[in-house]
Amino acid sequence: MAKMIADKLNKGISPQRFMDDMMKNKDTFHSLYNEFEWPNEDDKEFFESLNNRDDLRCLILMADWCGDVVKNIPVVFRALEISGIPTEVLIKEEHPDTMQQFLTMGGEAVPIVIFADTGGAVLGQWGPRPRHVQEVMTAFKQANPDREAADYQDKLAAAREEMGRRYGEGTGYQAVIIQELRDLIARL
Repeated sequence: MAKMIADKLNKGISPQRFMDDMMKNKDTFHSLYNEFEWPNEDDKEFFESLNNRDDLRCLILMADWCGDVVKNIPVVFRALEISGIPTEVLIKEEHPDTMQQFLTMGGEAVPIVIFADTGGAVLGQWGPRPRHVQEVMTAFKQANPDREAADYQDKLAAAREEMGRRYGEGTGYQAVIIQELRDLIARL
């Protein structure tokens, strides 16, 4: 059965309100938002061209305490704000039913960027992080199913360190997010 989010359309907050209301990581989030630069003119033109479409809606399931939200969502906001796609934020803790529909390998990972049609049928999703970074967590979870194992936390810390390495220094990873979003939307 296809996922539906019709009951969540127009129930979220605006990206601007999310940014204004942040209680954690606000400076880092705003800094990454303000430092964003388009990887190239072609990508910018693609997102601007979406203003010609009125069939898409976007809901972003997230929380301000999450490091991946802080790193990735400023890029998503920048891409979507020139696209004309109506975008709303659903705070993870306020929408547990939606979170349960969008688990990542059984876990509640955010952010999840959800694209739907005007009737709320889910067309596609992105997140919680770029594919090349997510690969590390996917491999970790497959290799370490027992959360009670003595070395679980050490291995988790190593996985998180590798994910940080894959994000890299600076904002170069942002071009990857733009490309993944573009590829996804182009298929919708």
